[in-house]
Amino acid sequence: MTAGIIIAVIGSFAFAAAAVLQALGADQVAQRAAVREERRQSSKAHPSLRSTVATMLTVPFLVGFVFDIIGFVATILSARLIPLFLSQTIISARLVATALLAMVVLHVRLAMRDWVAGTVVVASLVLLAVSAGSEGAQNDRWMHWAVLVAGPVLFGLGLMCMRMLHKHIAAATGLMAGAVFGVMAIASRLVDGLDEFDLMAMFTDPALYALLFSGITGFYLFTVALQTGSVNGAAAALVVGQTVLPGAVGIIFLGDVTRTGWGPVAIVAFVAAVAGGVALASSGAVTAVESADATNMPTGYGHPPREQRQMTG
Repeated sequence: MTAGIIIAVIGSFAFAAAAVLQALGADQVAQRAAVREERRQSSKAHPSLRSTVATMLTVPFLVGFVFDIIGFVATILSARLIPLFLSQTIISARLVATALLAMVVLHVRLAMRDWVAGTVVVASLVLLAVSAGSEGAQNDRWMHWAVLVAGPVLFGLGLMCMRMLHKHIAAATGLMAGAVFGVMAIASRLVDGLDEFDLMAMFTDPALYALLFSGITGFYLFTVALQTGSVNGAAAALVVGQTVLPGAVGIIFLGDVTRTGWGPVAIVAFVAAVAGGVALASSGAVTAVESADATNMPTGYGHPPREQRQMTG
C-alpha cells in the first residue's frame, strides 16, 4: 500500500510539472506572428492541427513530455498496487501542485479560496489513504474489450466538443481528456502478463492496446485544452474525469474496497477532493504576467485576450 501511494504522489508532481511547462509552450506558440495571423483569419473556435503540432515542438513542451512519461508510468504502477479510487485521486491532486507551480512559473496570483480548496484536497487525500482497503482481484475478460471500445468513443466525444463548442472548450476538452486517462488507468489494472512480464500474454491482451491508445489520445486532448484556456482550468476539468470514472469502475466492477467501517469516510473524502478541484477550477485569479502584455494577445479559437484570461477554462 505504502509503495503505491508514494508512486502515485510522484506521478502527481510529475504531471503538474508537465502541465505548467506545456502551458508555457502553448503560450510561446500563441505569441508567434504566423499563428497570430492564422487565428485572426480563422473563424474556428478550436486550435488547428498546425498550432497543436507547433505547441508540441516547443522546448518547454518537450521537457514537459518527459515528466508526462514519468507520470504515465506512475499511473500504471499505482493502479496495480492500490485501489483505483485512491490512486487516481492522488494522481489528480496534480491540480494543487499545478496551481503552486503556476504561481511561481506563470505568476498566477492565488486567492484565499484557492488555498482553502487546496488544503481541502490534501486533507481529503489523507483521509482516503487511511480509509482505503485492498485493491480488488476481479478481472473479467469482457472488461478488457470494454476499455478498448471506451477509449475511442470518449476520444471521439472529445473531438466533437473541440469542434462544436465555441465557449468553455478548455473545460469540456479537459474533462474528456480526464475520462480517457481514466480508461488508461483501468486498462493498466487489467493488462495480463505485466507482473510476471509475460510478453505473449501482454501483446494478446486488448487492454494493452486500450492503455496505449488512451494514453496518446488523452495527451492530445489535454494539449488542445491547454491551448484554449488556462492551465489550471484545463487541469481542474481533467481531474474530475480522471478521478470519478476509474474510481467508480474500480468499486463496482473490480472489487476495490475500503477498510471496514471506513466507507462513509472514503465517500466524503472522495467528494471533498473533487469539490476542491472544482473550486480551484472556478478561481478568479489572473495571471499577472499575461495581464502585463494583454494588448499583444490575439483573439480567436476561444482564447480570450490576456487581460481576460483567468485560471478557469
